[in-house]
Amino acid sequence: MASIPVDKFCPEVLYGEGCAYIDSCPLEHDVYICELCVVVISPASKHGYHIRGPLHRQNLRLAGELPGRSGAVDRRRCTVCSMSVPADAWGIHLSAPTHKKHEQLAILRADYEQAEEDKQGVSVSHAEDGISFGVVSLEQAMEGVKTEVTVTTETTQWTTFLRTQVRSRISNHEELFTVTPHQKNSALKPDQPLVFTVAFRHNQLGRYNARLEFTFQTAGRKFIIARRLLVAVGDYDERELLKPVMPFARSRHAPWYDPDGPVLRGEAPQRENIKWARDMPHFFIPGELAEILRMRSPQDIIDLLRERCFYEELSQANHLDHFATLLWIEEDRMTLDLRMYDMADVEFTREGKGYLHSLHVHGLAEKRPSVTIGDTILVQTPGTGQTFKGLVHEIQDERVLVHFHTSFNATGMRYNVRFQLNRTTLRRQHQALVAKIPSPQRLLFPVPGFEGLDRPLTAAESTLELFNSRIGTNPEQLQAVNSILHLKTGSAPFVVFGPPGTGKTMTIVEAIQQIIYRDPKARVLACAPSNSAADILAQRLLALTQEELFRCNAGFREVGSVPSELMPYTYRSGRNFGLPSLDQLAKYKVIVSTCLNASFGYNIGLPEGHFTHIFVDEAGQASEAEVLVAIKPLALENTRIILSGDPKQLGPVIRSSIAREFGLEKSYLERLMDRPLYSGEHGRGTTYVKLTKNYRSHKAILRYPNEKFYDGELEVCGAASSIDAFLGSPQLASPEFPVMFHAISGRNEREASSPSYFNVDEAIQVKAYITSLLNDKRHPVEPCDIGVIVPYHAQVRKIRRLLKEGGLVDVKVGSVEEFQGQERRVIIVSTVRSSADLLVYDAKFTLGFLSNARRFNVAMTRAKALLVVVGDAAILCVDPLWRGFMNYVYQHKGWRGDTPTWDVNAPVCVDADYVDELRDVIAAEMNSVIATLPPEQDLEAEANVERGQWGPSNSTNW
Repeated sequence: MASIPVDKFCPEVLYGEGCAYIDSCPLEHDVYICELCVVVISPASKHGYHIRGPLHRQNLRLAGELPGRSGAVDRRRCTVCSMSVPADAWGIHLSAPTHKKHEQLAILRADYEQAEEDKQGVSVSHAEDGISFGVVSLEQAMEGVKTEVTVTTETTQWTTFLRTQVRSRISNHEELFTVTPHQKNSALKPDQPLVFTVAFRHNQLGRYNARLEFTFQTAGRKFIIARRLLVAVGDYDERELLKPVMPFARSRHAPWYDPDGPVLRGEAPQRENIKWARDMPHFFIPGELAEILRMRSPQDIIDLLRERCFYEELSQANHLDHFATLLWIEEDRMTLDLRMYDMADVEFTREGKGYLHSLHVHGLAEKRPSVTIGDTILVQTPGTGQTFKGLVHEIQDERVLVHFHTSFNATGMRYNVRFQLNRTTLRRQHQALVAKIPSPQRLLFPVPGFEGLDRPLTAAESTLELFNSRIGTNPEQLQAVNSILHLKTGSAPFVVFGPPGTGKTMTIVEAIQQIIYRDPKARVLACAPSNSAADILAQRLLALTQEELFRCNAGFREVGSVPSELMPYTYRSGRNFGLPSLDQLAKYKVIVSTCLNASFGYNIGLPEGHFTHIFVDEAGQASEAEVLVAIKPLALENTRIILSGDPKQLGPVIRSSIAREFGLEKSYLERLMDRPLYSGEHGRGTTYVKLTKNYRSHKAILRYPNEKFYDGELEVCGAASSIDAFLGSPQLASPEFPVMFHAISGRNEREASSPSYFNVDEAIQVKAYITSLLNDKRHPVEPCDIGVIVPYHAQVRKIRRLLKEGGLVDVKVGSVEEFQGQERRVIIVSTVRSSADLLVYDAKFTLGFLSNARRFNVAMTRAKALLVVVGDAAILCVDPLWRGFMNYVYQHKGWRGDTPTWDVNAPVCVDADYVDELRDVIAAEMNSVIATLPPEQDLEAEANVERGQWGPSNSTNW
């Protein structure tokens, strides 16, 4: 079934008779819903294209309609399951197990919520917001806080109070609340209210929820009145600091018009006038593909692309077309993503007497949006098509300085702003794809016969005089270096498979040094996907002279981002980076660059085959086309290609779900490793070497990812003084087990127009751990030794702000991607997503990319001596990988916080769908309330009164 991306569209347009507040409604209205295919089409004008498409025609045939007939199949909407069903299949749907499960939950939910209503003339206080203790400090919570609840009656009918009971899905929450009960079977009288004392006591931060139920009896019938119990334990000022700055509302795109005249262009910033030997074509998106991508429904696009573009398996014959199409699909998504940063009704400020104008762009310092010098910014006068094209000349924190045409007037004017995608790196990838090479099979689809070595070399065979003596104590590293030095001409790329902490970059650096030491004519190009990774390579090669090593940077790279020790190895042209002469470039023995900037050699005129060796470190993080920029244009038969990385860790960041569907997320390294030439023992030692000695982590930290991702082959080899640093620490739940999971039930929140989530409770708990660690003088640690990994940018910003208030700016807080290739003595992970607002129908979607195995692997393998995970166990347990990890921690007594809601000793099935189990837990919680009532009460009949009101917008909160 096609997915329905309804979250940005107004539900009154999708499901009702139209929106009455179209002028003020922040959601989109230009949409048509095809009930037959259960997809939305936006803009609505594309409806005709959809009904002529293969998905709609196929559904017409399946429904028994002929394409030439008008009208759609009669369909009915099941509000319980939130889906559209053909009328002739309605009976089948109602009897299906999934519908039955949803209906059971819906009935129970209605009954459960009805229990919170006053009834039979009896009233319980705190009806509006529940029994809330508000925010209490940890000290207050440890001492205990109390409040009173009053029960009154307005009827003279004999009513008896029977009992109270506290219930919670998380069992230990029930124990935190106590109720000082009145004598059971107490009679309720109009003039004699019953007053109950409700107390809360706990010794941990977090948000705690439960439900207090009062059971009464009148005229032989029992009934329940319930109230929610809520308390937040933490510092009030910290919560105020982190609360949403304003309610979340999706941003409204600035209206944009086709230009009504010539687009006047500003001047580009000055840069070195490099004489390129080759022109780089534009490689614009073909019109037919662009039209398909405008269909908007991802499933329709995928179906049509599979029919027209991706109908064959990837091969040498279709490699160019396959990846060129994927790049165009990704470009389309990147362009759409930039629309998120469109700005409406903003002012420019003229800078000095020139034609530079400054604009404040919120998030610019964090690369949201990512703008570099030389980029294009379009501006329009609101309500018109008058358009100016500005060129970015300078970036200052959150200000961008733009050069416009002399006719641009900023005085008293307001403009709409649109950022244009810089296509340079995309064009370089297309250029690499079309480049001709003498032996494409050995690089792209190597088969047996292309092995780099006839047999594996042993460490004992090496007679190398090592630059780094540590490699001599590691047989796999020594084997890898020796193998690279003996690779045959015309062989397939050789892979150094380096799991976390095994020293793959150290191995690559040693190999480069050996190559240029043994062969004065050798020329090496060493690349990595990111500037930071390329800088690390260059820094480890600083034993070379400035005449031997060149760190090649993109022209407009920020000078301040380059490590100071590398500056003498760069080339500056005025304020920007540049390239030395072709003759000088040819003399360098080693040139270090990012993959996407590596096309400089080809375009400036270095001859094919100039580099005898091309290395790509962290190759698993780059897309195939990105790596080929460094390899394909200049590689000849005698060029040795060496890739290093870990296909089990993060792959390339691909924005388009459609491009991911067709394989762009699979790196060149991973694709090669999946080929028979690299498989198992056949390729080990001849096409790849796997490093197995881990110098980073304590055995407790390494054990779970080692078993799940590396066949248990990794050996713990770190120095005891490093990896055992926190054993016996009072911060540990178990003194000899430096891994902790802190289960906390928080709340997902968003603010302003940002779609990113944050969790205040987890942020406060993270800070509490950091503060405790820094105050532990027996196990000293510096702020710079602590890293916090967070999957959501909004949570990154909240934690950074909280730490900044406490003077802890040296603690690094960032995404999983930012931490790949890095390590810290202490790693704290905040998973953010919480079950407090979990829609169980879509629990896996709610979990989001936390369920990505590679993200999990990277996050869990950054720590040397202490790993702490803070998260909501009740939602993470839906994913088998997370469930297994939490079982591992719990069984080794590393658990803190809320009690697990599942059997931690039961085997974990890798392919299991644990969403049903979560639904069952929720159903059991609600059913326990209903079970206390007598069977003669017709609860389903009462629930049916509410059932007709259920719809997609009011059934999301449990």
